[in-house]
Amino acid sequence: MKLIRIVTVPISFKHLIKGQAKYFAAKGYEVIQISADGPELPDVKQYEQVPHMEVPFTRKITPFQDFRCLLQLVRIFRLEQPDIVHTQTPKAGLLGMLAARFCGVPLRIHTVGGMPLMETKGLKRMLLMQIERLTYFGAHKVLPNSTVLANWMVEHNMIKREKLKVLGEGSSNGIDTVHYSSTAIEATKDALRHQNHIPPDAFVFVFVGRLVADKGMNELASAFTRIANENNKAWLLLVGPWEQELDPLSADVIRLFETHPYIRLTGYQSDVRPFFKMADCLAFPSYREGFPNVVMQAGAMDLPLIVTDINGCNEIVKQDWNGIVIPPKSAEQLYLAMHRVMTDMQLQNRLKLQVRESIVSRYDQQRLWRAIAEVYTALPS
Repeated sequence: MKLIRIVTVPISFKHLIKGQAKYFAAKGYEVIQISADGPELPDVKQYEQVPHMEVPFTRKITPFQDFRCLLQLVRIFRLEQPDIVHTQTPKAGLLGMLAARFCGVPLRIHTVGGMPLMETKGLKRMLLMQIERLTYFGAHKVLPNSTVLANWMVEHNMIKREKLKVLGEGSSNGIDTVHYSSTAIEATKDALRHQNHIPPDAFVFVFVGRLVADKGMNELASAFTRIANENNKAWLLLVGPWEQELDPLSADVIRLFETHPYIRLTGYQSDVRPFFKMADCLAFPSYREGFPNVVMQAGAMDLPLIVTDINGCNEIVKQDWNGIVIPPKSAEQLYLAMHRVMTDMQLQNRLKLQVRESIVSRYDQQRLWRAIAEVYTALPS
């Protein structure tokens, strides 16, 4: 069968669903990937080893450009005659599902991995809700990557439950627990810290992701400043890019991150495992997620997990079993959780002992890919 997989920008192929195209090509599918251009595209092509077409999607609301992309997708589908179109990310989902429905593609699937509209209000929220409903209208099956997200979609009258399916225990891609393992990194924690000018006896918190407001950066700045003022062994690694054009941080927060003596900014990193290995705890105070890979990756590398009580995070992390769950948008609660993990050695050791197994037993990547294959073989009559 011919499968066309579509995301908005290639970084999603590189990180959100890495390996799926290669897996299904090995299973005998004829796989084509579609996305906009981007700096990650050469790596994606080299890794997945499947044909890749470029459609100039944008991540903003750009009606005229979006219409041109829609027409381009229609032309591609008419030429390629795919059996399956599977989309992910909002813009690719909307245009991909509408074009696929118009062209009569036999099986149309859309994966939902977090919704920006959850953090919007007013007319923009109403518009984004309607866009999501239009995307689901074009799909035969919609795959939310968490049970909490699926329930939210039904409760907000966005889709009927019978059209939804959560694969396994959640996630869009599972996790490669061999790759994400402390033993997969040869360098020792002390050696890695030395390279980054961090003392061997420091307690290192790590955040991995975009440095934007809705990832909880304002709260993390406040909580860490307080921790560091109380204890000079506290350090913070911020692993990820700035994204000021979509969700900017204030100049004060940026200045703090850039000048604080116990904060290290690494920028975007293609391999985050060394930063997990040199850390002692993940601090991930995001406002919204689908099913965050970062939390699974950090847990698989033995890090206690501090996350917010949002969908995805609150399914991966169980209170005091493999981490701590706190309310979102609360610098006070984030501070208390960071202080607790840093100072309570009994808790810290218990979480470290249990966290990797809690990930391995539930989110094995091969199991998730097999579940996607079952959806692909269930062609609608």
